[in-house]
Amino acid sequence: MSLPNLITLARLLTVPLTVWLISEGEHAAAFWIFVAAGVSDAIDGFIAKRFNRRTELGALLDPIADKTLLVSVYVTLGIAGHLPAWLVILVVFRDLLIVGGFLLVHAMSHAMRSEPLIVSKFNTACQIALAAVTLARLGVGLHLDMLTQGLVYAVAATTLASGAGYLVRWARVLAGLEEQAS
Repeated sequence: MSLPNLITLARLLTVPLTVWLISEGEHAAAFWIFVAAGVSDAIDGFIAKRFNRRTELGALLDPIADKTLLVSVYVTLGIAGHLPAWLVILVVFRDLLIVGGFLLVHAMSHAMRSEPLIVSKFNTACQIALAAVTLARLGVGLHLDMLTQGLVYAVAATTLASGAGYLVRWARVLAGLEEQAS
């Protein structure tokens, strides 16, 4: 168990705490835990790359920790009425679509590269920004209503574009038009 993996595991273990804090209306604490989780993501990635501490476990655990935290925060903020339900459903559906589609393509004996699409990386950045701004608005009292509204639409647009991009990628792999993993 390398140091980056321990940091990632610690980030994964913050998920229940963050959900509980949001549920209890402790938005300031949830905001700072969310920020700390983001910083830990940068630190574990830096250590893994800089000191050649990359592992197969880390390659699997890191995105699981990131998505678990993000989806959990979105669902909790949605249930609490701080994010639109339609947006939470869209974000969760896209993530389920990606996991399900990836598993389906693999089940059909089509090895496929698993790097995220560029639009998917931008979507994740928008999702993180919206979660952070929402928690800051609620917990720190910042008046960010216009920014929040803009981010809601940015997350929706990039979520749709990312989901469509993955559907196209899988169709191309299944049709034999896109390069498969070696």
